[in-house]
Amino acid sequence: MPRNPRSFLTLFGLAFALCMSAWAEAGNTRLVPAGEARAWLARIHEAASRQNFLGTLVVSGGGNVASARIAHFCEGSNQFERIESLDGQARNVFRHNDVVHTLWPTNRVATIEQRDSLNSFPALLQPGSDSVADWYDVQTQGQERLAGHEANVLVVRPKDVYRYGYRLWSDKASGLLLRADVLGERGEVLETSAFSDVTIGVRPEPDTVLQPMRMLDGYRVLRPALRQTRLEQEGWVMRQVAPGFRQVSCVSRQMAGASDSSGASSPQQVLQAIYADGMTYVSVFIEPFRPKHHPPTMAAVGATQTLSLRQGDWWITVVGDVPAATLRMFADGLERRK
Repeated sequence: MPRNPRSFLTLFGLAFALCMSAWAEAGNTRLVPAGEARAWLARIHEAASRQNFLGTLVVSGGGNVASARIAHFCEGSNQFERIESLDGQARNVFRHNDVVHTLWPTNRVATIEQRDSLNSFPALLQPGSDSVADWYDVQTQGQERLAGHEANVLVVRPKDVYRYGYRLWSDKASGLLLRADVLGERGEVLETSAFSDVTIGVRPEPDTVLQPMRMLDGYRVLRPALRQTRLEQEGWVMRQVAPGFRQVSCVSRQMAGASDSSGASSPQQVLQAIYADGMTYVSVFIEPFRPKHHPPTMAAVGATQTLSLRQGDWWITVVGDVPAATLRMFADGLERRK
């Protein structure tokens, strides 16, 4: 099942675990008024789409490390992105606006999908973000040097137990997010995403993205079907969600299916509803129950919690960078309409 879309396009973050408590009060800490907090977060969000940059990023959490080389270019209203995974199986991602090509060179397989802004980094000030100040306090903690850049440091503290906190480092000159720590209830670092090196203000090279998207000879090209829908239209209703979250997307997507007794494989339709509180997301996946493939699960990898359970003839998976109790609230609130 896909990771929560809050992640750095799922591919990047920084590969070092730091033991620090962001709840520790520093001498230059200052609580930011709601309007100013929104301006800080908006600057971080806009920098990710408007700045041209090239760097190496790594994600660490739960004993796992993943790194990637990422380039982002902007020309007018067009955005181009190139991501090369540096660990495990070779995988390259090329994005032109909302069209995304994912290539696995070893297997010669390519997928072509359309993705909306929910999949972009970072998730700050996505739909539902007007109420961020209702659920988080934002504090400034001065400046630090990171990956060769002077950075402003922000601490984002949750006001309740349904979400995690964050410590953010944004480039002082451009606003680009250089590092993000996800913090548990005791201030422990659950997951770190950061640039180990980054050059901001590089010359745009859109052809380095567009050319590979056109050169798919020899690849088996998959185009997963996806359609916009509503939970109610598919026979479901969400009776309750965690405070501060609201639905921002609902799609039905076609996933690779399991083989039957004859060895044939049929595609499976999976319903995905996404909920946001302006800082993070929770995804709810619904698919037909298959006993051999669906053992009940409650797992955590870094900041990402996953809860899977059976509801009648259906298999429900709830994923998010939130505490386990938050996922349980979503799972308990989902009902099949009679």
